[in-house]
Amino acid sequence: MDMFTLERGTAPLLISLPHDGSHIPESLRARMLPSAQAAPDTDWHVSQLYAFARELGASILRPHHSRYVVDLNRPPDDVSLYPGQNTTGLCPQVQFSGEPVYLPGQAPSPEEIFARVTTYWQPYHAALQEELARLRRLHERVVLWEGHSIRGELPFLFEGQLPDLNLGTVNGGSCSPAMQARLEAVLAAQSDYSHIVNGRFKGGYITRHYGNPAAGIDAVQLELAQRSYMDETSTDYLPERAERLHRTVLRPLLEAAIS
Repeated sequence: MDMFTLERGTAPLLISLPHDGSHIPESLRARMLPSAQAAPDTDWHVSQLYAFARELGASILRPHHSRYVVDLNRPPDDVSLYPGQNTTGLCPQVQFSGEPVYLPGQAPSPEEIFARVTTYWQPYHAALQEELARLRRLHERVVLWEGHSIRGELPFLFEGQLPDLNLGTVNGGSCSPAMQARLEAVLAAQSDYSHIVNGRFKGGYITRHYGNPAAGIDAVQLELAQRSYMDETSTDYLPERAERLHRTVLRPLLEAAIS
């Protein structure tokens, strides 16, 4: 099975969807709790949600495997991105619900984690780096857009209800001030969705590691509350709700990012 799919575009925009995959090899699933075997912490349907970006000429990179195999948005040394807060790791052993991922005694060893990084993590990041370099050769500036989604209420990770739109620029460090101002203007101009900039989700490893505005690479993470486009209980995609989100916010944000 391929590790990822990369669709190459011509615009100065690469959309990375590192938690879109949901496949878990059967040998690994057998070691997991039943509640984890369905990969409940997937960023459901984000590749469908961002499909319109092909019309803008974007490149789109998405993995096939679940974050439970390896989390592509964590550093390879597994240092916490949010010290002092509950989170999940490089090869998660706890679900967003707070339940374990693995049956007793079945969690991966350090050697297995290293092997997963080699097999799954490194190829995705190699493709990401190569595509950024290709686009950078074509354009003076390139935007790396990290597309994510999460259930809107997860007491294990955060208090209360998450805003609909959670824009992260690592407190302004991963993109130019001008680009952040354009994106904030789009958010402020709409009234259909609640939003926050650099709140609970400031940007994961990919945004932090690859964002380099001084070198012409602006990186941004958008964490969506899943209620904005799907049913969080059934995980069903809701086309009318998704179309409204796309029309009102997502397309204007991407257009502003590359303007």
